[in-house]
Amino acid sequence: NYWGRIPKKLKENGNIIYYGEQEANATIESNAVYLAKKINYILEKENVEKVNVIAHSKGGLDIRYAICKCGIADKIASVTTIATPHNGSKTMDILLKLPEMWIRGTGKILDFCMRICGDKEPNSYEVFHCFSTKFMKEFNKENQNVEGIYYQSYAFIMKSLFSDMLMFFPHLVVKVLEGDNDGLLTPEAVRWGEYQGVFTGTTRRGISHCDEVDIRRKRFCKKPSKRTNEISDMTYFYENIVEELAGKGF
Repeated sequence: NYWGRIPKKLKENGNIIYYGEQEANATIESNAVYLAKKINYILEKENVEKVNVIAHSKGGLDIRYAICKCGIADKIASVTTIATPHNGSKTMDILLKLPEMWIRGTGKILDFCMRICGDKEPNSYEVFHCFSTKFMKEFNKENQNVEGIYYQSYAFIMKSLFSDMLMFFPHLVVKVLEGDNDGLLTPEAVRWGEYQGVFTGTTRRGISHCDEVDIRRKRFCKKPSKRTNEISDMTYFYENIVEELAGKGF
């Protein structure tokens, strides 16, 4: 379960939840086709006209492409993206200047790992290039926001190198090259639509790219913060997203 305790919490509040279930490291195009079919299935099964989409990381690019290229624009009420690289990564720009053999070799190793995790057609080499600022500049021109759909985005940061040992090294690299980040992406990279700002945790850890989807399945701190941009439990954060969407009529 990629999303930890979050779906269960939202269901307890009366929401109907479906997973995207697209592949993690497949191409944006193939994932978009899959998502379009999945959304059509959901609409027919639930007998509703539109869905609200909450997407994490590359998933935000997958759904944006599906909206613009796969004929589902009239079936989406809102798109909320969590740490999606809408503007590309300057760090990835630098890494892609490494020898081609290294990049392809790393891609093959990652593809092998992703197949073990369930991907059938991973293409990490192409995905690497999708995260460049050059690619995203063209992507944004060809996949602009559709009128009538509400787009919003959220950014997160780790407070120190030791906030999340899983993200220690990538956070260090991005920190040196770009600045504050969640272990992969800076706030500048993820800003899109109605930007809701930068969020972090109530403790000294901050929130990592993994924490954003409740990978550890536990709260950060028992005591809630009085600051609106500090999160003590990721389930609270997603509850607030859904409540605010409902308040806006979505």
